[in-house]
Amino acid sequence: MNQPVLFSLQVYGISIVIAMLVAVLIKLMVAVTGRLERDMAAKSVPQGEVCPVAFGIPDEDVVALSAAIFAAIGHHHILHISPTNRTWSSHGRAAQHTSHAGFQRPPH
Repeated sequence: MNQPVLFSLQVYGISIVIAMLVAVLIKLMVAVTGRLERDMAAKSVPQGEVCPVAFGIPDEDVVALSAAIFAAIGHHHILHISPTNRTWSSHGRAAQHTSHAGFQRPPH
């Protein structure tokens, strides 16, 4: 067999082995970080009374709703909710729609 062909096959084989080792290492890192994130999420569940509850609402409903809210937003907190002012976007859309007004075909 030709010497350059043999050398290229060796390099190709070594690169395959290195790529597989890197893939296994990445898979291992993803598994470890996923497990660490799950452990941290389990530890960060709030304890105690989360909010005052009106009379007549079963405790099971409050617990289920609190768990669902915590699962949806995680450790983030909503600080302020207010209506947004969207006049800038409506002005931009109007400018875009009217920018082609001069190129319209005349009616027949």
